[in-house]
Amino acid sequence: MTRPLRLPLGQGRGASASADGFTLVELVAALAILAVLSAVSITPIKMERQRAKERELRVALTQIRESLDAYKRMSDEKRIALASVEASGYPPSLEVLAQGIPDATKPGGAPIYLLRRIPRDPFHPDPDLPAVRTWGVRSYASPHERPQPGADVFDVYSLSQGVGLNGQPYRQW
Repeated sequence: MTRPLRLPLGQGRGASASADGFTLVELVAALAILAVLSAVSITPIKMERQRAKERELRVALTQIRESLDAYKRMSDEKRIALASVEASGYPPSLEVLAQGIPDATKPGGAPIYLLRRIPRDPFHPDPDLPAVRTWGVRSYASPHERPQPGADVFDVYSLSQGVGLNGQPYRQW
């Protein structure tokens, strides 16, 4: 069996190469490989972060919308007193859902809490803004195509201009 020929360090390279270093080409090749590997690994991380925020958005929208519907149901059942005869039966603001509403059927009007707290829109860019102000609100009298605030809160939507992984703008979720 023949043994492979081994050259001492530094031999076989150009005369200007040092015995214990790397050539510029080797360094550039190694950096290029590292750049490609990091680019490939960053994309799935970004997508997973976006998926997590999208899940958070879905949960928040569901919680708020279910609370709005529960408020309306309770106002129809006369458990919540309406401000006027013309009122739609939806809450006057999002804050009411977490602050508590007096129960008209109980002596002393024990408060009804529909949310522990108003969830924050995970796509809103300003972390210092109160959670209630991170949402767009639509009144009952407002058309679906052009949601506007009004005397009540019929629905909420994200103020984000972004588009979800499903191709639908967050405002339309």
